Amino acid sequence: MAFVVSSGQLAVTGAGVLPGYAAMPLPAAPWEYETIWRTQPQVRTVVGFIARNVAQLGIHTFRRLSDTDRERLTDHPLAQLLAAPLPGLTQYRLVERLVSDVALYDDAYAIKLKVDGRRCLLPVPPTLIRPYGGNWIAPEKYETAGGRDFGPDEVVHIHGYRPDALTHGSSPIEALRELLLESSEAAKQRSAMWKGGARLTGVLERPMDAPEWSPTERRRFREMWRTFSQGGGAEGGTPILEDGMAYKPVGFNPEQAQYIEARKLTREEVSAAYYIPPPLIGILDHATYSNIREQHSHLYQDTLGPWLVMLEQEISAQILPDLPDSADVYAEFNIASKLRGSFEEQAAAASTATGRPWMTVNETRARNNLPAVDGGDSLIVPMNVTEGGLASPRDTAPDSAGAVPKARGLPLTKAGRPSELGLFAAERDALESSLVRFTERQADRLLTATGAKADGMPALLEMWAAGRDDRLAQLEALLADHGYRLAQVGAWEVLGQWNPEAEGWSAEVMLAWVLAAAQTHAEQHEEAGRKVVAAAEAAGSGGWRETLQTAAAGWVTAAAARAVTAGTELRSFGGHDAAGASGLVQKIWRTGGKNPRLSHRAQDGEAVGLDDVFSNGLRWPGDASGRTEELVNCNCKLDYARGD
Repeated sequence: MAFVVSSGQLAVTGAGVLPGYAAMPLPAAPWEYETIWRTQPQVRTVVGFIARNVAQLGIHTFRRLSDTDRERLTDHPLAQLLAAPLPGLTQYRLVERLVSDVALYDDAYAIKLKVDGRRCLLPVPPTLIRPYGGNWIAPEKYETAGGRDFGPDEVVHIHGYRPDALTHGSSPIEALRELLLESSEAAKQRSAMWKGGARLTGVLERPMDAPEWSPTERRRFREMWRTFSQGGGAEGGTPILEDGMAYKPVGFNPEQAQYIEARKLTREEVSAAYYIPPPLIGILDHATYSNIREQHSHLYQDTLGPWLVMLEQEISAQILPDLPDSADVYAEFNIASKLRGSFEEQAAAASTATGRPWMTVNETRARNNLPAVDGGDSLIVPMNVTEGGLASPRDTAPDSAGAVPKARGLPLTKAGRPSELGLFAAERDALESSLVRFTERQADRLLTATGAKADGMPALLEMWAAGRDDRLAQLEALLADHGYRLAQVGAWEVLGQWNPEAEGWSAEVMLAWVLAAAQTHAEQHEEAGRKVVAAAEAAGSGGWRETLQTAAAGWVTAAAARAVTAGTELRSFGGHDAAGASGLVQKIWRTGGKNPRLSHRAQDGEAVGLDDVFSNGLRWPGDASGRTEELVNCNCKLDYARGD
């Protein structure tokens, strides 16, 4: 057993203090680090900052049940050991000491004990214990200042990197030694200056032609000056310089010595050695409200994240193997409590994650110190949040079939017209992103629902048909919303050139056509999803899962292609509508995209009347009434002419 058995008296571990221990040939001089910590405020600030922020997180113990599930353990031996490492020693103090020792010495030690049958951890200062013997890979034993030796499996030894050995670390203080020494000497100089009445050192100059002093006069002046300089000027009053004498300062004054800048530099260098952003330790030269909030998040991710991972893994490697029932058990710092947002942010996230309100009326009233009311213990579910409906009660409900969506405005210039007409790419990308995300959600929902059916192959088409109406309503609303903006973009590309004041044109006129197009695309996309499910069901019980997963991925890819096609169609329609309102009578096909179809390339520059069709049978690029092979992924566009 790796835990040292004690009769209950911790002194018998041999970890006491012996005066001669400092003479032992340790790899470095750890007692010097202790002195630096006591005397250098910048080191103490940074080390204390790290140790306190890690210690206050708390450590939880979990058992991994699966890749997606775990349970917290409160009565496991590891949880009990970390909660009370030693009689009278809290978890906070243990973690604070271990982190402080690693930060200061790059080594931290704790002896494993059994006190009256209870497992304990006794942290030992690095000045009182050291690895001894063995080789560069592992020590033979650990010696303590009290003369007691411990085996490697009886000691928890956490250390950092050292280039020449794996048995101990190398303190960051070594890299800061010269800087800290400079800071110490500057402090001594400041102290001497204040003892001298805050006056700088200097010399007294006496003219060459001044009469020579007698011994009595010389002694009188010396005593007068000594009284003034040593008494700080308080006792000697104002010195009287005789015979044309002058005082000439020698050395730096406080401003020239840049004492404040030097102290700030020391703190910055120490914080950099421990990878801490300066604003977190009080250097606020470039701090703002926004970057302070970001740095608070970075603190527990980038700054303290490596410390937390190190301690979690050291617990798993050095403590957990000695405990019973340790399979799939691990320790984890409670970092989630520090990365939570405000109550408003948490409430919004919880509502979206659950897909419905997450607090009852009485729970909310209790938070505000109000009594419960009848009927207030059940969740209220808004009408727009149903099974398979919107993700959050804060989302806008999809418009019913045939309803007119609200017009979302385009970016406007000072003249009241839309700003850059190159909005098309951004709006089409937005449609593609929304449609792909919607498709991914529907595919994931179906895959999750089928995964819950453990008994054979479920009735896939029945499951799909059950949510058809909700999906179609959401699809139509999504496509109509983006489509209306895309149609306006296409219209303004024509209006900006031919009719800047938009005389005779109104965006609302396009709504009926946009809604019809949205309904058509929604039904086509829904049918594509149904075919995915039908193919999986046709595969039978032997391979339906693989077929469904593969086909669902293809459905998502098809969503991206549909967005491109629909975007081209809506842009073309909007431009065509604006051209008619602006009195244009001719339209010209312009081939676009990196790899256009041969048929589209052949008709580049083809001109027809505004109400006619092109040689490929289309009224405009992406025209849904044409053949499918002429539409998919089309990036062509139209130019217009008055025909005079």
